[in-house]
Amino acid sequence: MTAFRIELALLRAAIESTLPPGAPDPSDAEVRERFAAGAWTVLPEPGDGVAGLVRERLGAQRSLELLVEGASAATWARELGDTEAARDVAAGLARWQPRLAAERILAAFTQGAAFGQRLLTRADEHWPDALDDLGPHAPAALWVRGDTAALAACERSAALVGSRASSGYGELVTGQLAAGLVGRRFAVVSGGAYGIDGTAHRATLAAGGTTVAVLAGGLDRFYPAGHEELLQRVARTACVIAEAPSGVPPTRWRFLARNRLIAALASVTVVVEAGSRSGSINTAGHAAALGRPLGAVPGPVTSGSSTGCHRLLREYGATVIERAEHVVELVDGPIDDSVPLDALSSDEVRVLDALSTRAARAVDELAVRTGMAPHDVAASLALLELGARAAERGSGWVRSS
Repeated sequence: MTAFRIELALLRAAIESTLPPGAPDPSDAEVRERFAAGAWTVLPEPGDGVAGLVRERLGAQRSLELLVEGASAATWARELGDTEAARDVAAGLARWQPRLAAERILAAFTQGAAFGQRLLTRADEHWPDALDDLGPHAPAALWVRGDTAALAACERSAALVGSRASSGYGELVTGQLAAGLVGRRFAVVSGGAYGIDGTAHRATLAAGGTTVAVLAGGLDRFYPAGHEELLQRVARTACVIAEAPSGVPPTRWRFLARNRLIAALASVTVVVEAGSRSGSINTAGHAAALGRPLGAVPGPVTSGSSTGCHRLLREYGATVIERAEHVVELVDGPIDDSVPLDALSSDEVRVLDALSTRAARAVDELAVRTGMAPHDVAASLALLELGARAAERGSGWVRSS
């Protein structure tokens, strides 16, 4: 039996090598779907919107089948139900077909397994749904070294990014922010680079927190090489992720594409220190485009290392960040001092303080945050809703702005 013109037994062996220990044996359908997701990390460059479009409309498996079959433009148009989109696909085929070799795709799984990597797909429990906000530019799958469950911490996280050529000032502020965020149960996301990124990871680890590193190249070789030990520590305590498979080197383009994952994964992005041409400005642009909160740390006007941050404050509407509390406020919202405390019961105050203006929180989560019984939380939410201070959104509650 074959799939994508490859023996199904070979596909199964490849897939099972990148599953966590103890995972149940996948069905044949799951093998095909997971292999297709992994293949789409090999064929296009990161962030290829046309590849994302065909996966969105046809699914990873059907899209790969059409590619392997050498389907004509007319067939793609018929499957997509969109002639205009099919023209974009024709250009995409020219990019993807040179990489369409069974050996290349199978090697991604083999090399990944050799370095203890897991392939994480949308079908998996720990897939970070925040990445889906990238739409057709979202990754087909992620390669992970470490504990995939650590990605759940990114639901309440801050990206601390900045210049590779950081100053003592930038590193001091980064360390203070990271430690303060850990104390407020935030995870820290960054890119593993020299300078601000590395300081963010180290400070988070030193404070006993969770930090996730997002790399631009394959995880068979950590980059930069000088951060091999640091990234190994990140992988041991949480995880290091990439959308590029093993064997893919980091390049300037891939760094820029990687930045969109950092911005999407984190609840808020903070640029701590950046020159006018820093790649962290690109990360900030992605955060702004996604509607994520954006902050920047001001610095001396005489320092070129602060020009990027000052530009974000002037042109991007970034919020001035001086300490960790300011970062938390961008996610949870400021404490509403205009509402007299004596106008609310003590339970209402506790629930109101536990609500976020951005992230919807279920009653059970609010019970954990407040130390109250779930039925008391529900009663307080009803009163806060009557007072237009809370609103139900989806499966949770948010603080009214």
